Amino acid sequence: MSGLIKLGCWANRVLDNFKALDFLAPLALRLYLAPIFWIAGMTKMSDLSSFAGWLGGLGLPYPEIMAYLAAGTEVVGAVLLVLGLAVRWISIPLMVTMAVAAVTVHWQNGWQAIASSGSAFASEKLGPLALENAEAAVERLDAAKNLLQEHGNYDWLTESGSFVVLNNGIEFAATYFIMLLVLFFIGAGRFFSIDYYLGKKCEDLSYTRYEG
Repeated sequence: MSGLIKLGCWANRVLDNFKALDFLAPLALRLYLAPIFWIAGMTKMSDLSSFAGWLGGLGLPYPEIMAYLAAGTEVVGAVLLVLGLAVRWISIPLMVTMAVAAVTVHWQNGWQAIASSGSAFASEKLGPLALENAEAAVERLDAAKNLLQEHGNYDWLTESGSFVVLNNGIEFAATYFIMLLVLFFIGAGRFFSIDYYLGKKCEDLSYTRYEG
């Protein structure tokens, strides 16, 4: 047992050598999320009235205000994520946006973003609706494939990937929420963020006051 513990400690010390590169993790999260929120926000901005009407159809209060807030949060959030500025602060409204989207839009469709009746997340244990939606989606997908194979150039159509049916579950919203939650706790990261250099300035000011 002591040998295994020593081996584990040695393995951890090996991994500790990579701590100098720990800035890569928050940088990767920021650069991954930024285009997602930019595209989503700009899409909403391009037709805010329709987006507000859609929110109203969901029964949400003050749909016009919520439309502006959601679109503005995503666009501004994307810019701040790229710059690494106020990342922990902007993560909060972005997480709220993802939580609202998950509960109001995606929740009824279960977990999966892409429909698959073979997945554990389409099981009746998670609700008959999830399984029913997945099975219906797969049935429609099979019918569409048969039509394309019979009347279209199926090989050309699938050169870049297979056809799927969007299930529109909470998977993506939950994933983005978790990524934002990580950024909220660890911040924008070292070197490649404005927050890092602002933090250094704050440390210098605190040290100066302490010395004075």
